[in-house]
Amino acid sequence: MSRFSIRMGIGKSFWAVAAVFSVGSLFPAVAFAQDSDNETTEQDPRQPIIDDAEFDATIPPIDGDPEAAMGSVADWDTEQQRLEREARQEDVDDGVAALPALQDGDPVELIADPPVNDPEIDDPLTPIDSFDAEPFDESQYTEADDSSPASSLRYDYRIDGLEVLDESGRTQVRPISADDLRGLFEDLSALEDGDGRAANGAMVSARMREDQQLLSDILSGQGFFDATVNGAIELPATEGEVLTVVFQVSPGKRYDFGAIMFQAEPVIPDDLITSNFVPDIGEPIVAERVLAAEANIAVVLPQEGYPFVEIGQRDILLDPETGTGDYTLPIETGPRSSYGEIITTGTTVFDADHIAVLSRFEKGELYDSRMVDDLRKALVATGLFSIVSVKSSPSGEPGPDGTEYATINVDQEAGPARTLAGSAGYGTGQGFRVEGSWTHRNLFPPEGALIASAVAGTQEQGASLTFRRSNAGRRDRTVELGLSALHSDFEAYEAFTGRLAGRISYDSTPIWQKRLSYSYGFEILGTNEQDFNFATGARDRRTFYVAALPGQVTFDTTDSLLDPTEGFRLSAKLSPEASLGSGTQIYGRGLFEGTAYYRIDDGIILAGRARVGSIAGAERELIAPSRRYYAGGGGSVRGFGYQELGPKDIEDRPIGGRSLVEAAAEIRYRFGDYGVVGFVDAGQVYTSSTPGFDNLRYGVGLGGRFYTNFGPLRVDVATPINRQPGESRISVYVSIGQAF
Repeated sequence: MSRFSIRMGIGKSFWAVAAVFSVGSLFPAVAFAQDSDNETTEQDPRQPIIDDAEFDATIPPIDGDPEAAMGSVADWDTEQQRLEREARQEDVDDGVAALPALQDGDPVELIADPPVNDPEIDDPLTPIDSFDAEPFDESQYTEADDSSPASSLRYDYRIDGLEVLDESGRTQVRPISADDLRGLFEDLSALEDGDGRAANGAMVSARMREDQQLLSDILSGQGFFDATVNGAIELPATEGEVLTVVFQVSPGKRYDFGAIMFQAEPVIPDDLITSNFVPDIGEPIVAERVLAAEANIAVVLPQEGYPFVEIGQRDILLDPETGTGDYTLPIETGPRSSYGEIITTGTTVFDADHIAVLSRFEKGELYDSRMVDDLRKALVATGLFSIVSVKSSPSGEPGPDGTEYATINVDQEAGPARTLAGSAGYGTGQGFRVEGSWTHRNLFPPEGALIASAVAGTQEQGASLTFRRSNAGRRDRTVELGLSALHSDFEAYEAFTGRLAGRISYDSTPIWQKRLSYSYGFEILGTNEQDFNFATGARDRRTFYVAALPGQVTFDTTDSLLDPTEGFRLSAKLSPEASLGSGTQIYGRGLFEGTAYYRIDDGIILAGRARVGSIAGAERELIAPSRRYYAGGGGSVRGFGYQELGPKDIEDRPIGGRSLVEAAAEIRYRFGDYGVVGFVDAGQVYTSSTPGFDNLRYGVGLGGRFYTNFGPLRVDVATPINRQPGESRISVYVSIGQAF
């Protein structure tokens, strides 16, 4: 039996044929050793080139008396000159010309004079103009010269021996076939990435060695721990063919789990670890499943009261005889913990009390890492930090139910609290609109913001000042008070409006999307508006003073606020109002809306919307034009201009009504970060307080979506069905978020 730890794979011994490629040739010449029956004359490798006698003769004798005095430098120079004269004489006797050092009469030279028997030394150099040479033109050189087919080597590869996987890999859990393994190999292969071309043979050999190890790792990761992979290069038989890299694979047996054991202290509940380790005894030891199961334990235990768990290094004892492996995983669970005190450090933006308001847990509750992550996201969402972190540490203090308190450490660094923002848009019937704002998000701590904004457009101009406190005494509860002045000039009416409004809301957010949300408040406004008077046949201007108590309730089961794909959403808006201007009028406005979303297939969503509104208690003429119902536009019935649908005056301008009906259906298809939408909208406005559900107008169109991390960007193009005189043939709508 053998013991090892699965990390990146199991080391193997491989062999490979070494290939030496000649420069400028497409075909490699393989260098290898082989036996030969041909007679050759070879020197006996045991016979020395210089025998001992010759070697000893070249070594100067050592003075017999090591204590004798050393000779002088002058004596050494004299001896060297004698030896040099003897060597020259030997050269003369042998017919070798001497290299005289005294040709110029200088007896002391670093480099001797050239030999006198070489007459070419004294000849003048040949002029360079006599050579047939062309200057190099760098402008005619391109990188393509280095990548020509003649300078590259073409290759192919194949894997032999994987066919046995179709039998040995056929298991109920995580079966693996030859095609599956080839697919894994192709995703990571260096040879595959090279597209069959290499600069030279050394590059092919390097890729072969890399892929040889890759195949071994893939097989080990699938439980074939005895697998061997041998790589070789097959040379082309004829000119024009490519060389082939061949991997010969012997997978061996596939190992299964023989036992699964955990070295850990007892946990609550008892099966907390074992139930969250997915692999089971008898199934193949697949690295992907093992790593995923270990990661799952590391995630689940902090969600169940063990925030300080540490996963150790796995150990697997393989038994080649049975083909099983005994798996052991050490786990340091740490103390079972409950939430403790919140401690803040750094540049403090919020104190511990306000951070506790943002948290969705109470001291003493069983620790859940998801709630700690939620607190961190809520802090980031305030926009008041440049850096913020939330970490837990053991306190050592006993908590309820045998737990230990875990201290929640919040490290803060304040960021800029002021923001300048701007936006621009266009809608048919609304024209161009540019809006800008200045915000101080923490002018009245904690989270008391002051917002000054202005809007300028072809049909709207105005300014507003708003105080807003977020997370006011409760997570996601907002208190808001605003003052605004606005001039609106639409086809339906022109209005100069001053407004004072307040609202308290419990909001649903992308971080914490709630089933139930609500808002309530007050609204006081004075508005001078121009409307068509049927009695006089002209447009009159009147002043209205309106007080309202609007409220809204929403029930939401969808999976996203900005881009839902499943579930439904129901909302009801009610606003009892009193109006002064044409006598005292008491009436109520109600609007009910439902949307639903159904996933047909991956990336294909069917969405629908229905909306019904009614104003009861006053005649249409006695209600301010800006408080009536209208239909048409990007958020209503696409294909028509803003507020274009419904009853109209003799000048063919919309005058609004006391009830409306709207419906829409979309089919949405998403591919990556893009999407297309086909839609049909319908709607109508009626003069009575009870909608008639007749004379509906329809619009159809197509839209494009670009999906971002804050929601989709929407561009819709629509046209009306049975278009009437004065209606646009094409309407365009640009916005953020889906239409509904």
